[in-house]
Amino acid sequence: MTSKLDQLRQITTVVADTGDIEAVARLKPVDCTTNPSIVLKALGTPMFADAIKEAVAWGKTQGGNSEAVSSAVADRLAISVGAALVKLVPGRVSTEVDADLSFDTEASLAKARSIIAAYKDRGIERDRILIKLASTWEGIRAAEVLQKEGIDCNLTLLFSKAQAIACADAKVFLISPFVGRILDWYKKSTGKDYTAEEDPGVISVRDIYNYYKANDIKTIVMGASFRNAGEIEALAGCDRLTISPALLDELSKDEGKLERKLSPESRKPDAKVSVDEKTFRWMMNEDAMATEKLAEGIRAFGKDLTTLRTMVQKELQLAAA
Repeated sequence: MTSKLDQLRQITTVVADTGDIEAVARLKPVDCTTNPSIVLKALGTPMFADAIKEAVAWGKTQGGNSEAVSSAVADRLAISVGAALVKLVPGRVSTEVDADLSFDTEASLAKARSIIAAYKDRGIERDRILIKLASTWEGIRAAEVLQKEGIDCNLTLLFSKAQAIACADAKVFLISPFVGRILDWYKKSTGKDYTAEEDPGVISVRDIYNYYKANDIKTIVMGASFRNAGEIEALAGCDRLTISPALLDELSKDEGKLERKLSPESRKPDAKVSVDEKTFRWMMNEDAMATEKLAEGIRAFGKDLTTLRTMVQKELQLAAA
């Protein structure tokens, strides 16, 4: 019997949710996703010591105030992590626009274009990169513009159908609906434990997937943020799933039978709708879980981004001493 991971790979594109170079080399995912937390963790490993030295040396040649230089060096390091991952996967690497730009469409556009340019400077074309944006109204609007420019986007921190519908309207390349964080909220709110079939995060992704397939929406659904292997198995057949190395290892050691749960063929009528800004904001306002988890996610990524910039600032100060 083949492992559940190998069985999953037959029906779902498996993506690694990590910046761990050794894990990616060992597990051989098709794509990789990163975020500020993952980048910060990767830069804490010996593998990126030279990249930090290079980025700091580069930063010393840049003009501007210390805050601007620290931000530019942090961006360069995020690209260094992404570039290392590009060498290991045949598909795409997602690189995130700064969390503190989540409510600024124009600044998000400028940052996304600079990320693509920075990769191109290293010989990496845009067809290997996904620009990752938070699924705020402003982030979705930025993605809509970028998609028209031929820059594919990954809309993250997605917790509701309202966000998924707005992303479909914007014709984004891929969405990352979160599973585990939805479960976290409901467990805390109700004090209840959930089976995989009852899991509110699993149910949310299934609902979005089925809505997309019923309406022939081309945006890729990539389930993310898993708390256990049961959630992954309950979404077997989803377009893509981005999974941590620990859960990938667990699935690789399990030789039980994996049942397909989602299929594009099993379409049920589901009326297609569109959302304007007023409707989007109202739907989000009515969904306490989605509103709270989106805000919490942006704050967490923002905190890690600040930690990265502070680390860079210290390195620059040491280099100048």
